Amino acid sequence: MSDATERLRHLCEVVTLEIQHLLVTDGRLFAQPFDAQRVMGLAHDPTESEKLDAFVARFGRLQDTTGDKLLPALLRFVGQMPGPVIDNLNLAEKWGWLPSASAWLDMRQMRNKMVHEYIRDPAVLSDALNTAHEQVPMLVTSAQRLLLQTQQRLQGHKPTST
Repeated sequence: MSDATERLRHLCEVVTLEIQHLLVTDGRLFAQPFDAQRVMGLAHDPTESEKLDAFVARFGRLQDTTGDKLLPALLRFVGQMPGPVIDNLNLAEKWGWLPSASAWLDMRQMRNKMVHEYIRDPAVLSDALNTAHEQVPMLVTSAQRLLLQTQQRLQGHKPTST
């Protein structure tokens, strides 16, 4: 089995686990509405704060692994040289691998907002969290579509014997 094939198999396993973990954390964190008041209470509730940190980390990790690792590896596997992220996303959208490159970039901006803005303004964080929560299905669907494309190509790939 080639290094590229092994890398793709490994990335598929990682992305599958990251999807599962994000969905669990999303369900736990958003079991109740998230508003600015709840954000302000995070300083006094370590369990809630840890759920929030896990959600932000898992949202970002799934996006990073899928867009920055799996997509370029898949592009290389099909003989396409990966380029800048936006070009990779546009190509993936064109080929039907992703529903929307612009939606992907919107999710990336939301992740950055969750990471950098919440300390200063609880309303901004609650808004960003709720928007990210609404984006979870799109992120998961996008990751699953790339997984499917990868798995289909791996199944059609005949390993070379050495």
